[in-house]
Amino acid sequence: MSLLARRQAVLVFLAFAFAYFFSALVRAITATLSPTLTAEFRLNAADLGLLAGGYFLGFAAIQLPLGTWLDRHGPKKVILWFLAVAVLGCAAFALATSFSWLLAARVLCGAGVSACLMAPLTGYRRWFSPPVQLRTNSWMLMTGSFGMLSSTLPVQWLLPVAGWRPLFWGLAALMALAMALIAWQVPRWDTEEAGADATQGSYREVWRHPYFLQMTPVGFFSYGGMIAVQTLWAGPWMVRVAGYEPLASAGGLFTINICMLATFWSWGMLTPSLQRRGIGTDTLIAWGLPLSFVALGALIVMGPAAGAFTLALFCMSSTFVSLAQPAVGMVFPASLAGRALSAYNLVIFLGVFIVQWGIGLLIDAFRAGGFAEVQAFRAAFSVFLATSVLSYAWFLWSRSHNRRQSP
Repeated sequence: MSLLARRQAVLVFLAFAFAYFFSALVRAITATLSPTLTAEFRLNAADLGLLAGGYFLGFAAIQLPLGTWLDRHGPKKVILWFLAVAVLGCAAFALATSFSWLLAARVLCGAGVSACLMAPLTGYRRWFSPPVQLRTNSWMLMTGSFGMLSSTLPVQWLLPVAGWRPLFWGLAALMALAMALIAWQVPRWDTEEAGADATQGSYREVWRHPYFLQMTPVGFFSYGGMIAVQTLWAGPWMVRVAGYEPLASAGGLFTINICMLATFWSWGMLTPSLQRRGIGTDTLIAWGLPLSFVALGALIVMGPAAGAFTLALFCMSSTFVSLAQPAVGMVFPASLAGRALSAYNLVIFLGVFIVQWGIGLLIDAFRAGGFAEVQAFRAAFSVFLATSVLSYAWFLWSRSHNRRQSP
């Protein structure tokens, strides 16, 4: 397919971004709702981690078939079907009367919005030039930060007025509107070309690629872990470790997400010029990712003295790994773009699920072992820090042995 004209490209981006905004809001809303859901359904830390992680479990479970469908049928057709599932998931969550019902609805939501980033990135791979792909990837993530921002103070303000169930009915309606915008603005896929391309290559080629293997552990632990903290554990840390009230915690989440929004906007502005100067993805990750370890270490050491500012520093410094996603997509030919991007997304969101649930399990285990709640949180986050450092060591070792030039 040929590159889109500027005006059409902008409209396509905005239509996809509208859908991704609400997918990110649904992803992050459990951090703000955690006190309400914990009280209403009597959830412990492991339940809360599993509930938040259920979104990512549903998301991850569909990634491999999603990649094949995107390459074969194109982003427009695939995302419309998936958003219909997301509408059903939001409606089911609004009707939930038990934890198991909540969890099933959460998994359905995750599966339904699983195409909201992969579909546009697959389309961008054919419709946009490489520098524009790097920029639009960062700006899609910036849009996601807008969604996460909206899941904090705005949701906290609406809760006493509307309640959490009507919020999910509203989300169902807005996702239906997103479907209408995509149907109107996104161009059709060339099905003959896509059908021929989709038979070229396989997931085996993706999984075995040295660059994909190089990026897998940092995507799983550092990127996935950052999302796990941003979308769930930042809230409980501020309430149960730093002593924030629920409204102050929502304000802290608002601060974190507005910092992330500014960070992704900055990446979108900077990455094309950095690429032109020969500063590639690998170099940026190698230089920048250790900053996240320093921030996470500070969070653990400071304990109750560490709040929204330290959490924001950790999340912002972890965004160096976000550059890996478009870089992985550009390593492969356009015929494999959907599968390569979805395979890497699977890695990331499996990481989110494991880290999100794992931190909850560790907190409960440390408390059962006699730790006070603050110490249990610090110990669980210390385990997370150790896994992140080990994944970075693998990245450095693989990079030094990888003959492929960084994208």
